[in-house]
Amino acid sequence: MKTIKQILQSKTHGILTISPDATVYDALKLMAEKEVGALLVMQADKLVGIISERDYARKVILHGKSSKEIHVSDIMTSKIVYVNTAQTVDECMALMTDKRIRHLPVYEGDRLVGVVSIGDLVKEAISEREYIIKQLESYIMR
Repeated sequence: MKTIKQILQSKTHGILTISPDATVYDALKLMAEKEVGALLVMQADKLVGIISERDYARKVILHGKSSKEIHVSDIMTSKIVYVNTAQTVDECMALMTDKRIRHLPVYEGDRLVGVVSIGDLVKEAISEREYIIKQLESYIMR
C-alpha cells in the first residue's frame, strides 16, 4: 500500500493557496483555472482553512449572496482535518469517509507539503487493485 508521500510525488502541481481576504469569486476563478475543487487558505505561511466548491454551493449560492462581495474567510472551513506523509491511502480514504470530506492537507512534521483529494486516492486504490489482479492471473496461468 502506497503512502501519501508517494502519492504527492506523482502529482503534477504544488500547493494551491489563497488568502482569507480574497473574494470568493477570485477563489472560484483560481479553482477553475487550475481544475481543482479546493484551495488551502493561508495567512502568513499558516494554514487557516480550506475553501471548496461545496462551501461555495452551500454558503453562498443557496443564501443568495454574491461571490464578488463575500470573502474567503466568511465561508471557508476552519476546522481542518489533515494527515501526514506516512499515512496510507486506505487510512486516508477511511478518514475522508468518516469526516465526509474530499480534500486533506498533508504535513511532514510541522511543514505543509501538499494536499490530496478523494480522486487522487481512488485512482491509486484502483491502480493497486488492478496490479494485484494481474499478479493473481499470472500466478494462476503458470
